[in-house]
Amino acid sequence: MDETMTTHSSAIMPTYGRLDVAFTEGKGAWLTDTDGRKYLDALSGISVCNLGHAHPEVTRVICEQAATLVHTSNIYHIPLQAQLAEKLTQLSGMEQVFFGNSGAEANEAAIKIARKYGHSRGIDKPVVIVMEGSFHGRTMATLTATGNSKVQVGFAPLVPGFVRVPYNDLDALKMAVGHWPEAVAVLLEPIQGEGGIKIPDADYLASVRNICNQRKLLMMLDEVQTGMGRTGTWFAFQHNEDVKPDVMTLAKALGNGLPIGACLVAGPAVGVLEAGNHGSTFGGNPLVCRAALAVIDTIENDNLIDNVNYLGVEMLAGFKARLNGVEGVKAIRAAGFMFGIELAIPCAELVKQALDKGILINVTADKVIRLLPPMIINAEEANQIVSMVSDLIINFLSTHAVESDA
Repeated sequence: MDETMTTHSSAIMPTYGRLDVAFTEGKGAWLTDTDGRKYLDALSGISVCNLGHAHPEVTRVICEQAATLVHTSNIYHIPLQAQLAEKLTQLSGMEQVFFGNSGAEANEAAIKIARKYGHSRGIDKPVVIVMEGSFHGRTMATLTATGNSKVQVGFAPLVPGFVRVPYNDLDALKMAVGHWPEAVAVLLEPIQGEGGIKIPDADYLASVRNICNQRKLLMMLDEVQTGMGRTGTWFAFQHNEDVKPDVMTLAKALGNGLPIGACLVAGPAVGVLEAGNHGSTFGGNPLVCRAALAVIDTIENDNLIDNVNYLGVEMLAGFKARLNGVEGVKAIRAAGFMFGIELAIPCAELVKQALDKGILINVTADKVIRLLPPMIINAEEANQIVSMVSDLIINFLSTHAVESDA
């Protein structure tokens, strides 16, 4: 290791509030920092490294493809892109795919599809209905669609054409649809990740699907965080047989760390975008598509979705056994390997405390500990996460007992 390695630099824009740690190596669910200390990764790079770090098969195909062909551009046919599109449509039941480089780009494509779909119906100023507490990206359109005013501060004027309603509130959605005849689509997450692991009522998505059918609106699901097996099915919408979106977006875990995003369409959204309507210089190049195919093959061959379903139930039971009845713990929510433990008080300081203890976690929505462990963890690592995080929460709340009911 280079002992003179630079970890801090004024040449980098200060757009992140970084923790004072840098990692040099990863293997499975573990990361090693510049001092040689190991950390259990219960965040997976924010739901990106579903297969953990330095997965041998993903590493092998990346090296092999990098030595063969990395990029040509979408001026030409890309066989690996076609293979990946076929695989994703087979797994999802969708019909066509556009490839970009990130979740934000996938959501930009979805928004463009919604607008063009509206124009095809004679709507001059189409409106997309979005949700409070959502997160869709940081480009101007996805920033506007995001239901978090903090990320919008300083970037006005925002993009017109969005109407916001409360998440998991069908009456509010029906009212908005009735009030806005220009509405062309509903964009939402099947589970809100950044919003605090908010899981809607069991019939919510199916009811949204029915509303969209009745009004000929596109149902657009942002599965950037929930997709690729994270919740115990390939895609979160598949937990309900009555739900299939017209547009679905993916990124994060699709490339296990390589930058790839995908916007999938079905039904009325097929054919909306035509040649020249949209594009991406790097989107779907041979390298990232080869990696994504390896990710999918590994999840299938190693039965990792079964692992998520089994250990997800075990971990949830473990958290409930340790934390139910603890003063200051408001809720424990989970779907597969998405865990949200909501406290009664802000708890951002737990991220640093966890780092000091050798585990990587996240706090979102001010009061929710978010855990997104890799799909490849074993039972011992799952138990470690439950034990370490529960201890951190109990110790934290014991020093904030007076405030815990605030």
